[in-house]
Amino acid sequence: MASHGEGGREFDYSAYTISNPEKLTQNMVRLFEVGSAALTRLMDDKKNAGPMSMAGEFGEAGKMLATVAQAWLTEPDKLAAAQAKFSQDFIELWGRTYRRMLGEDVEPLVKPAPGDARFQDPDWSAKPMFDFFKQAYLLATNWAETMVEGASGLDERAKQRARFNLNLITSALSPSNFPMTNPEVLRETAAQNGENLVKGMTQLVQDLSNSGDLLRIRQTDMSAFAVGRNLAVTPGKVIYQNDIIQLIQYAPTTPTVFATPLLIAPPWINKYYILDLTPQKSLIKWLVDQGFTVFVISWVNPDERMAQKSFESYMHEGVIAAADVVRQITGQPKTNALGYCVGGTLLATTLAYLAQTGKDPINAASFLTTQVDFARAGDLMIFINDTQVKALTQMMSERGYLDGSRMSAAFNMLRPKDLIWPYIVNNYLLGKQPFPFDLLYWNSDTTRMAASNHSFYLNEFYNLNKLAKGEMTIGGVRLDLSKVTLPIYELATKDDHIAPAASVFVGSKLFGRAARFVLAGSGHIAGVINPPDKRKYMYWTADENHAIAPTLEEWMRRATEHAGSWWPDYAGWLAQHSGERVEARTPGSEAFPPIEDAPGSYVKA
Repeated sequence: MASHGEGGREFDYSAYTISNPEKLTQNMVRLFEVGSAALTRLMDDKKNAGPMSMAGEFGEAGKMLATVAQAWLTEPDKLAAAQAKFSQDFIELWGRTYRRMLGEDVEPLVKPAPGDARFQDPDWSAKPMFDFFKQAYLLATNWAETMVEGASGLDERAKQRARFNLNLITSALSPSNFPMTNPEVLRETAAQNGENLVKGMTQLVQDLSNSGDLLRIRQTDMSAFAVGRNLAVTPGKVIYQNDIIQLIQYAPTTPTVFATPLLIAPPWINKYYILDLTPQKSLIKWLVDQGFTVFVISWVNPDERMAQKSFESYMHEGVIAAADVVRQITGQPKTNALGYCVGGTLLATTLAYLAQTGKDPINAASFLTTQVDFARAGDLMIFINDTQVKALTQMMSERGYLDGSRMSAAFNMLRPKDLIWPYIVNNYLLGKQPFPFDLLYWNSDTTRMAASNHSFYLNEFYNLNKLAKGEMTIGGVRLDLSKVTLPIYELATKDDHIAPAASVFVGSKLFGRAARFVLAGSGHIAGVINPPDKRKYMYWTADENHAIAPTLEEWMRRATEHAGSWWPDYAGWLAQHSGERVEARTPGSEAFPPIEDAPGSYVKA
């Protein structure tokens, strides 16, 4: 099949012709049968709504965007001008499309943003029909974004929420997400006579069966990885455990090690092995190879029995208990400590508590993408307000935990164009399997959150920002970060939307001693997991200016850019605070004999 313009150009659509209509009919019947099973499962599952879910957020989107519309109604002349501009652009697009169909070379009215992977297929530009779908969508999306930004009377928090809601809706409505308007899906459907759609619907039913509260869309080939087989394989032993943690000590790879050990507190909302992916990407292995004795906390995957384990429990039975064991095993009076993301928030809170109670087991502290001041917190603030916290608390109180699929959904919804819809198209419309990718396996390997602990974290930190205000009390002790005066290394990442660099910078100034502040390129994960041999990204330092620079922008003007990974910079700083070299230590001791091999059993639950 082909269409011709007067200029002689031929637009060939033969690749979209069904070769076997009978086979297509058979597959459509199968698609209806399998699709009915998927629809029944979705309709019957009441859990797929509520806070931190697509269904719940689409409901909130209607309310928020109605507020934006109401704001525009107060300025009718401005609204009329915006609508007229959109109508003119759409008429112009019609005209340009018609001229293309006549054979003219016509400049696009609007183009996708650089890096927008949705429209990479050549036919999005080569064929006028698909080019029209693409440009019409981009025009409408750009217009809607202008309406949100131009709405009067909305504060920044409301606009942030409106941007998020709009992004959810526009990402879902992209023509790339629908079989009849996506050229790649149409060609595949024609070539396979619809077999791809049947495969995709079958995969959807399987994913629904393997999901928790919410649909877990496979982002990678889950059979390609296994914890302890090709992920989290750095040799070590579990040398201590309690209800909340397993503590892993890693085997040395150097004949001597620094005297002061390093204890790592990872986030409890994810599994610890983000810091020990494959050997080539493992920060833990790299630190061991530099001569540090490394311990890491592996948090339990809590169930209803852990409902009352509080933030204070995670502090005492987690960080403090682990630090005591580390000191006993190594015979050192103090240990260094590193906290990543919310693990860093827990570590900072613990340090404030220890400072107030006169205890001093930590020698120096390192924080990776950690917030202690949540006034400028990242995009997760979208999900945190009085209403949301109340709904989440109610949900957690009923079952004793928050299912990991909800936190995963929240992170994915912040970047739906990258983390949701490409996989829906690949898995369910094209009927393909996702590619193996270790980071996405880890991202899909979710963990639950104990009700009491997580409720405290969401409300006291995100919602009320009590630690930064000096209003937080734990175990009857009022916390003051200015009492924390030990050496601090603070890493932020430039493109972090979870713990924005500006937020990390402001929080680093709350401690009682100037930190070594370092800014790395990329984002919350890639900026941290950046091995030196990859030679990716860059980092910035400006030691002497941290205390006097009032803002991150001013700090950046004084900073020096360095090529490559921040890891060697950190190892140099840590070595300065780790004492002399001593004979390498094998994992465990007489008092703490090895329980099992790393990565242990908690991380596999």
